[in-house]
Amino acid sequence: MAENNDIPAIPLPPSAGGVPPVEPTPATPPAPPAPPAQPTPPSVPGAPEPLPPVTAPRPDPYAAPGAAPDPYAQPQAGYSAPPAYAPGQAYAYAPVAAGPAQGLSITSMILGIASLVLALASLGFLPAVGAVITGHLAQRRQPYARPFWLAGLITGYIGLGISVIWGLILIGAFIVGIATSPYGY
Repeated sequence: MAENNDIPAIPLPPSAGGVPPVEPTPATPPAPPAPPAQPTPPSVPGAPEPLPPVTAPRPDPYAAPGAAPDPYAQPQAGYSAPPAYAPGQAYAYAPVAAGPAQGLSITSMILGIASLVLALASLGFLPAVGAVITGHLAQRRQPYARPFWLAGLITGYIGLGISVIWGLILIGAFIVGIATSPYGY
């Protein structure tokens, strides 16, 4: 029995003239192909020459206006310098003034949402009334905040309806409880 590292011999057919078989010469591994040469781009008449890479340091965009650029700044590949702005030059975007106050509208919306949550525990009547009142006040005083006061009115009226239904159920249960009482109150 041969070991695992031994390769068994291949039987050869009997030779007809007593000529010994010729062993093949070991093949030498082929040489790796040469790397392809960088092709030169074809010159197109009228085409501009490619630009050299930018190596100048970029100025600090957070520096004070008119400050000298940092001499120790490292250049970043692929980025170009931002445009320089002269002092007093108008920027592309101006700051926007804050809008008018929306306190009543937001209060109405918050009270309306709270009334829906509290109405499930039969406690949403007062927040619902507050949402409806502040929603109608905001409708007259803050017409520009329509999404907020409209959400307050809708959730306030829904919370008011759920609270009224809960109130009727509780009153009905109280009446049924008194009517079926064995004490006859």
